[in-house]
Amino acid sequence: MRRRLINSTLAVVLVVIAVFGVSLVLVETRTISNSAQESVDSEALRLVSVVESRLLGEERVNPDVLAEQLGAERYARIDLPGRPPIEIGDRPEGSVIQGTAKGERGETVTVQESRSTVTSEVGRTLMIIGAVALLAVIAAVLLAVRQANRLASPLTDLAETAERLGSGDQRPRHKRYGVPELDRVADVLDSSAERIGRMLTAERRLAADASHQLRTPLTALSMRLEEITLTEDLDTVKEEATIALAQVERLTDVVQRLLTNARDPRNGSAVPFDLDEVVKQQIEEWRPAYRSAGRAIVHSGKQGMRAVGTPGAVAQVLAALIENSLMHGGGTVALRTRVTGNQAVIEVTDEGPGVPADLGARIFERSISGRNSTGIGLAVARDLAEADGGRLEMLQQHPPVFALFLSRVVRPREEPQKTVR
Repeated sequence: MRRRLINSTLAVVLVVIAVFGVSLVLVETRTISNSAQESVDSEALRLVSVVESRLLGEERVNPDVLAEQLGAERYARIDLPGRPPIEIGDRPEGSVIQGTAKGERGETVTVQESRSTVTSEVGRTLMIIGAVALLAVIAAVLLAVRQANRLASPLTDLAETAERLGSGDQRPRHKRYGVPELDRVADVLDSSAERIGRMLTAERRLAADASHQLRTPLTALSMRLEEITLTEDLDTVKEEATIALAQVERLTDVVQRLLTNARDPRNGSAVPFDLDEVVKQQIEEWRPAYRSAGRAIVHSGKQGMRAVGTPGAVAQVLAALIENSLMHGGGTVALRTRVTGNQAVIEVTDEGPGVPADLGARIFERSISGRNSTGIGLAVARDLAEADGGRLEMLQQHPPVFALFLSRVVRPREEPQKTVR
């Protein structure tokens, strides 16, 4: 590209120099020739006037006096009636410029000058024009190189940016070049880098959330399948298979929910549902794990409530809280349902040491964990709750109390209760 820019600029300059240079040479050559002719004619008129003044004064026409009036390198011939011609200077050889003037007494003065003087003057003029043209070409080359570098270097830089973007480096460079078109390309590349970075972050987040949220249901499903393989009782096999199918459906709902949140976290699919069924299902699903750990999980509080939300998402939020209590808490885990205003609240608490003071304000942030866990569960749980128009909060650190707030469906003739937390 640099070579093309330099060649094109140089070609334009050469064409301009050729057109204007040739015209200037022709004009200067004609001007110099006309000037030389006018000078010779003027010289002849001056000599005629000198000869006439001497003739009128009855003086002798002296060649020495006339020679003083004649310019150097010129030849003059004076023809007087009835007298021999008078010659001054050396007759030039070759092509000459000649001027002739006649006086009132019949005298004739002829002045000649060699055309070589005009040729020399034209040559000097051509040298000056050539020197100016050469300087113009050099200046054009330098300007073309500078302009080519100014345009080509940003393009090379933009190509490297695009290559970096394609290789996985999504950091925007925020570099501009002072050329509107190139700056526009840089803006588009920076916007693309930021957009790709957000997409990759969302994909990584989806992968992390999916691996975390699917781990526990898959473990529970594996336990159910193991029980099926170890028993020969047909009724037990049917019961465990039914539970396993329900867990598969919940897994499908979890995957669908994660994908929906990845596309648009605000796109909820909340519907009225029976809150007791979701709580009962979670307790039954987690009771074997708690029994294996020598602990218990219980449920108390208001029964028969209906809330607005996505049952699968609410189940995932409760599963995250129950798992968190299993891993980090101690003693009995209690789920309590209650009403506050027009909201249904599900509280999850245990008898463990609670949440450390330094993690209290950041417990719902990603990668924040009091122990060697991923720190994703509570963050995903809060995102799921907010997607359904609810909220997940930590009400108390010691002992830990987490509460899920959902909009409650108020039955006819039932007024919202006022409860003080």
